[in-house]
Amino acid sequence: MTDSPKTLSEHRCFGGTLRFLEHDARTIGLPMRFSVFLPPQAANGPVPAVMYLAGLTCNEETFMVKAGAQRLAAELGLALIAPDTSPRGPAVEEIEGATASWDFGVGAGFYLDATEAPWSRHWRMESWIVDELLPLVARHLPIDGERIGVFGHSMGGHGALTLALRHPGRFRSLSALAPICAPTRCPWGEKAFGGYLGTDRARWLAHDASALMQAQAKAPYPRGILIDQGLADKFLADQLHPQHFEAACAQAGQPLTLRRHAGYDHGYYFVQSFVADHLAHHGNVLRG
Repeated sequence: MTDSPKTLSEHRCFGGTLRFLEHDARTIGLPMRFSVFLPPQAANGPVPAVMYLAGLTCNEETFMVKAGAQRLAAELGLALIAPDTSPRGPAVEEIEGATASWDFGVGAGFYLDATEAPWSRHWRMESWIVDELLPLVARHLPIDGERIGVFGHSMGGHGALTLALRHPGRFRSLSALAPICAPTRCPWGEKAFGGYLGTDRARWLAHDASALMQAQAKAPYPRGILIDQGLADKFLADQLHPQHFEAACAQAGQPLTLRRHAGYDHGYYFVQSFVADHLAHHGNVLRG
Protein backbone atom coordinates (compact mmCIF):
# COMPACT_ATOMS: atom_id res chain seq x y z
CA MET A 1 0.00 0.00 0.00
CA THR A 2 1.14 3.55 -0.76
CA ASP A 3 0.50 6.63 1.37
CA SER A 4 0.11 9.15 -1.43
CA PRO A 5 -3.45 9.51 -2.79
CA LYS A 6 -4.11 8.90 -6.48
CA THR A 7 -6.05 11.56 -8.41
CA LEU A 8 -8.93 9.93 -10.31
CA SER A 9 -10.14 13.18 -11.87
CA GLU A 10 -9.53 16.91 -11.51
CA HIS A 11 -11.79 19.81 -12.43
CA ARG A 12 -11.38 23.60 -12.40
CA CYS A 13 -14.10 25.10 -10.21
CA PHE A 14 -14.67 28.74 -9.14
CA GLY A 15 -11.00 29.54 -9.56
CA GLY A 16 -9.99 26.55 -7.47
CA THR A 17 -9.65 22.84 -8.08
CA LEU A 18 -11.99 19.94 -7.36
CA ARG A 19 -10.26 16.58 -7.11
CA PHE A 20 -11.62 13.07 -6.73
CA LEU A 21 -9.01 10.86 -5.09
CA GLU A 22 -8.34 7.34 -3.88
CA HIS A 23 -5.77 5.90 -1.49
CA ASP A 24 -4.93 2.55 0.07
CA ALA A 25 -6.46 2.87 3.53
CA ARG A 26 -4.53 0.83 6.11
CA THR A 27 -7.31 1.23 8.70
CA ILE A 28 -9.93 -0.14 6.29
CA GLY A 29 -7.66 -2.58 4.50
CA LEU A 30 -9.07 -1.49 1.13
CA PRO A 31 -8.86 1.47 -1.25
CA MET A 32 -11.05 4.37 -0.12
CA ARG A 33 -12.24 7.34 -2.12
CA PHE A 34 -12.72 10.96 -1.12
CA SER A 35 -13.03 14.35 -2.79
CA VAL A 36 -11.35 17.67 -2.04
CA PHE A 37 -12.14 21.17 -3.24
CA LEU A 38 -9.16 23.51 -2.96
CA PRO A 39 -10.07 27.22 -3.17
CA PRO A 40 -7.93 29.69 -5.14
CA GLN A 41 -6.20 30.79 -1.92
CA ALA A 42 -4.59 27.34 -1.60
CA ALA A 43 -2.15 28.36 -4.35
CA ASN A 44 -0.48 30.61 -1.77
CA GLY A 45 -0.26 28.14 1.11
CA PRO A 46 -2.29 25.88 3.42
CA VAL A 47 -5.91 26.88 3.98
CA PRO A 48 -8.46 25.83 6.63
CA ALA A 49 -10.84 23.05 5.65
CA VAL A 50 -14.32 21.80 6.45
CA MET A 51 -15.04 18.08 6.26
CA TYR A 52 -18.53 17.12 5.11
CA LEU A 53 -19.93 13.72 6.04
CA ALA A 54 -22.71 12.50 3.76
CA GLY A 55 -25.80 10.49 4.57
CA LEU A 56 -27.14 7.04 3.80
CA THR A 57 -26.63 5.76 0.22
CA CYS A 58 -24.30 8.67 -0.62
CA ASN A 59 -20.63 8.68 -1.59
CA GLU A 60 -17.70 11.07 -2.04
CA GLU A 61 -19.35 12.71 -5.06
CA THR A 62 -22.75 13.52 -3.59
CA PHE A 63 -21.93 16.73 -1.71
CA MET A 64 -19.64 18.13 -4.39
CA VAL A 65 -22.23 17.58 -7.11
CA LYS A 66 -25.47 18.45 -5.29
CA ALA A 67 -24.81 20.97 -2.51
CA GLY A 68 -23.54 23.97 -4.49
CA ALA A 69 -20.95 24.74 -1.83
CA GLN A 70 -17.85 25.47 -3.91
CA ARG A 71 -18.68 29.06 -4.86
CA LEU A 72 -18.84 30.30 -1.27
CA ALA A 73 -15.95 28.06 -0.17
CA ALA A 74 -13.84 29.77 -2.83
CA GLU A 75 -14.85 33.19 -1.55
CA LEU A 76 -14.12 32.23 2.06
CA GLY A 77 -10.85 30.47 1.31
CA LEU A 78 -12.08 27.16 2.72
CA ALA A 79 -11.12 23.73 1.44
CA LEU A 80 -13.88 21.09 1.41
CA ILE A 81 -13.24 17.41 2.14
CA ALA A 82 -15.89 14.76 1.47
CA PRO A 83 -15.10 11.09 2.25
CA ASP A 84 -17.07 8.11 1.04
CA THR A 85 -19.65 6.71 3.45
CA SER A 86 -18.42 3.11 3.71
CA PRO A 87 -15.96 0.58 2.31
CA ARG A 88 -16.82 -0.59 -1.20
CA GLY A 89 -15.78 -3.12 -3.83
CA PRO A 90 -15.89 -6.88 -4.35
CA ALA A 91 -14.26 -7.67 -0.99
CA VAL A 92 -17.17 -6.16 0.93
CA GLU A 93 -20.01 -6.79 -1.50
CA GLU A 94 -19.52 -10.54 -1.10
CA ILE A 95 -20.22 -10.27 2.65
CA GLU A 96 -23.70 -11.56 3.40
CA GLY A 97 -26.02 -8.62 4.05
CA ALA A 98 -23.61 -5.93 2.82
CA THR A 99 -25.86 -4.85 -0.04
CA ALA A 100 -29.21 -6.24 1.14
CA SER A 101 -30.60 -2.92 2.41
CA TRP A 102 -30.02 0.77 1.85
CA ASP A 103 -29.59 1.66 5.54
CA PHE A 104 -26.94 -0.89 6.53
CA GLY A 105 -23.70 -2.14 4.98
CA VAL A 106 -22.45 -0.51 1.80
CA GLY A 107 -23.21 3.21 1.83
CA ALA A 108 -24.09 3.11 5.52
CA GLY A 109 -20.90 3.12 7.59
CA PHE A 110 -22.32 5.34 10.37
CA TYR A 111 -18.85 6.80 11.00
CA LEU A 112 -17.86 4.27 13.65
CA ASP A 113 -15.50 1.31 14.01
CA ALA A 114 -17.47 -1.93 13.96
CA THR A 115 -16.65 -4.49 16.65
CA GLU A 116 -18.78 -7.36 15.36
CA ALA A 117 -17.78 -9.87 12.68
CA PRO A 118 -17.82 -9.71 9.71
CA TRP A 119 -18.06 -5.92 9.77
CA SER A 120 -15.11 -5.33 12.09
CA ARG A 121 -12.60 -6.22 9.38
CA HIS A 122 -13.34 -3.32 7.02
CA TRP A 123 -16.04 -1.10 8.62
CA ARG A 124 -13.60 1.18 10.48
CA MET A 125 -14.82 4.56 9.33
CA GLU A 126 -14.01 6.47 12.52
CA SER A 127 -10.37 5.40 12.55
CA TRP A 128 -10.03 6.02 8.83
CA ILE A 129 -11.36 9.56 8.97
CA VAL A 130 -9.75 10.74 12.21
CA ASP A 131 -6.46 8.85 12.27
CA GLU A 132 -5.70 8.44 8.58
CA LEU A 133 -7.62 10.65 6.16
CA LEU A 134 -7.23 13.98 7.96
CA PRO A 135 -3.45 13.57 8.44
CA LEU A 136 -3.18 12.36 4.83
CA VAL A 137 -4.77 15.48 3.30
CA ALA A 138 -2.66 17.73 5.53
CA ARG A 139 0.53 15.97 4.35
CA HIS A 140 -0.21 15.89 0.66
CA LEU A 141 -2.44 18.91 0.02
CA PRO A 142 -2.27 22.63 0.96
CA ILE A 143 -4.61 22.15 3.91
CA ASP A 144 -3.93 23.38 7.44
CA GLY A 145 -4.44 20.30 9.61
CA GLU A 146 -4.83 22.45 12.73
CA ARG A 147 -7.84 24.34 11.33
CA ILE A 148 -10.45 21.72 10.46
CA GLY A 149 -14.21 21.94 10.93
CA VAL A 150 -16.78 19.20 10.43
CA PHE A 151 -20.42 19.07 9.37
CA GLY A 152 -22.73 16.60 7.73
CA HIS A 153 -26.25 15.64 6.71
CA SER A 154 -28.51 12.94 8.21
CA MET A 155 -26.25 9.94 8.97
CA GLY A 156 -23.39 12.31 8.25
CA GLY A 157 -24.79 14.82 10.72
CA HIS A 158 -24.69 12.02 13.29
CA GLY A 159 -21.09 11.40 12.26
CA ALA A 160 -20.11 15.06 12.55
CA LEU A 161 -21.62 15.43 16.01
CA THR A 162 -20.23 12.18 17.40
CA LEU A 163 -16.73 12.43 15.93
CA ALA A 164 -16.43 16.01 17.15
CA LEU A 165 -17.50 15.00 20.66
CA ARG A 166 -15.47 11.80 20.76
CA HIS A 167 -12.24 13.50 19.65
CA PRO A 168 -11.91 16.72 21.64
CA GLY A 169 -9.74 19.33 19.95
CA ARG A 170 -9.62 17.53 16.60
CA PHE A 171 -12.25 19.78 15.02
CA ARG A 172 -12.45 23.50 15.71
CA SER A 173 -15.99 24.07 14.43
CA LEU A 174 -19.13 21.94 14.22
CA SER A 175 -22.53 22.00 12.53
CA ALA A 176 -25.10 19.60 11.06
CA LEU A 177 -28.06 19.45 8.70
CA ALA A 178 -30.98 17.21 9.73
CA PRO A 179 -28.70 14.98 11.83
CA ILE A 180 -29.60 11.70 13.50
CA CYS A 181 -29.28 13.15 17.00
CA ALA A 182 -30.17 10.14 19.16
CA PRO A 183 -29.42 6.95 17.20
CA THR A 184 -29.96 4.71 20.22
CA ARG A 185 -33.62 5.79 20.12
CA CYS A 186 -34.39 5.37 16.42
CA PRO A 187 -34.77 2.46 13.96
CA TRP A 188 -31.79 3.48 11.80
CA GLY A 189 -29.49 3.60 14.80
CA GLU A 190 -30.80 0.41 16.38
CA LYS A 191 -30.26 -1.51 13.16
CA ALA A 192 -26.77 -0.11 12.54
CA PHE A 193 -25.55 -0.28 16.12
CA GLY A 194 -26.96 -3.77 16.64
CA GLY A 195 -25.16 -5.00 13.54
CA TYR A 196 -21.88 -3.15 13.95
CA LEU A 197 -21.52 -3.01 17.74
CA GLY A 198 -23.51 -6.00 19.03
CA THR A 199 -26.45 -6.29 21.37
CA ASP A 200 -25.03 -4.49 24.43
CA ARG A 201 -26.93 -1.22 24.22
CA ALA A 202 -24.67 0.40 26.81
CA ARG A 203 -21.87 0.35 24.21
CA TRP A 204 -24.12 2.18 21.76
CA LEU A 205 -24.20 5.29 23.93
CA ALA A 206 -20.57 6.04 23.05
CA HIS A 207 -21.82 6.82 19.53
CA ASP A 208 -24.99 8.72 20.43
CA ALA A 209 -24.57 12.50 20.08
CA SER A 210 -27.20 13.34 22.70
CA ALA A 211 -25.68 10.97 25.25
CA LEU A 212 -22.17 12.25 24.50
CA MET A 213 -23.24 15.86 24.95
CA GLN A 214 -25.12 15.06 28.14
CA ALA A 215 -21.89 13.66 29.60
CA GLN A 216 -19.88 16.85 28.95
CA ALA A 217 -18.60 18.68 32.03
CA LYS A 218 -18.37 21.94 30.09
CA ALA A 219 -19.28 23.27 26.65
CA PRO A 220 -16.94 21.62 24.11
CA TYR A 221 -17.74 24.22 21.42
CA PRO A 222 -18.02 27.58 23.20
CA ARG A 223 -18.38 29.43 19.89
CA GLY A 224 -21.54 27.46 19.19
CA ILE A 225 -22.97 24.58 17.20
CA LEU A 226 -25.34 25.21 14.27
CA ILE A 227 -28.08 22.74 13.31
CA ASP A 228 -30.75 23.20 10.64
CA GLN A 229 -33.81 20.96 10.47
CA GLY A 230 -36.70 20.95 8.02
CA LEU A 231 -40.16 20.54 9.54
CA ALA A 232 -41.50 18.73 6.45
CA ASP A 233 -38.76 16.11 6.81
CA LYS A 234 -40.47 12.70 6.72
CA PHE A 235 -37.75 11.26 8.98
CA LEU A 236 -37.99 13.93 11.68
CA ALA A 237 -40.43 12.29 14.08
CA ASP A 238 -39.10 8.71 14.02
CA GLN A 239 -35.40 8.96 13.14
CA LEU A 240 -33.81 12.35 13.88
CA HIS A 241 -34.93 13.57 17.35
CA PRO A 242 -33.15 16.96 17.50
CA GLN A 243 -35.03 17.77 20.72
CA HIS A 244 -32.85 15.28 22.62
CA PHE A 245 -29.63 16.96 21.48
CA GLU A 246 -31.14 20.35 22.23
CA ALA A 247 -31.90 19.28 25.80
CA ALA A 248 -28.43 17.80 26.23
CA CYS A 249 -26.81 21.04 25.06
CA ALA A 250 -28.90 23.03 27.52
CA GLN A 251 -27.80 20.72 30.33
CA ALA A 252 -24.10 21.02 29.36
CA GLY A 253 -24.25 24.79 28.82
CA GLN A 254 -23.32 24.27 25.17
CA PRO A 255 -24.39 27.17 22.90
CA LEU A 256 -26.62 25.72 20.19
CA THR A 257 -28.47 27.38 17.34
CA LEU A 258 -31.14 24.89 16.26
CA ARG A 259 -33.20 26.36 13.42
CA ARG A 260 -36.45 24.67 12.43
CA HIS A 261 -37.71 25.50 8.94
CA ALA A 262 -41.31 25.08 7.81
CA GLY A 263 -41.80 23.33 4.48
CA TYR A 264 -38.30 21.89 4.03
CA ASP A 265 -37.81 18.15 3.59
CA HIS A 266 -34.77 15.89 4.04
CA GLY A 267 -33.19 16.14 0.59
CA TYR A 268 -30.46 18.16 -1.05
CA TYR A 269 -32.74 21.06 -1.93
CA PHE A 270 -32.81 21.57 1.84
CA VAL A 271 -29.02 21.20 2.04
CA GLN A 272 -28.54 23.69 -0.82
CA SER A 273 -30.77 26.19 0.94
CA PHE A 274 -28.67 26.39 4.11
CA VAL A 275 -25.17 25.23 3.19
CA ALA A 276 -23.97 28.83 2.84
CA ASP A 277 -24.90 29.54 6.45
CA HIS A 278 -22.92 26.51 7.55
CA LEU A 279 -19.83 27.49 5.59
CA ALA A 280 -20.06 30.99 7.03
CA HIS A 281 -20.34 29.49 10.53
CA HIS A 282 -17.20 27.43 10.00
CA GLY A 283 -15.39 30.26 8.28
CA ASN A 284 -15.98 32.58 11.21
CA VAL A 285 -14.35 30.11 13.58
CA LEU A 286 -11.58 28.72 11.37
CA ARG A 287 -10.40 32.05 9.98
CA GLY A 288 -10.76 33.91 13.29
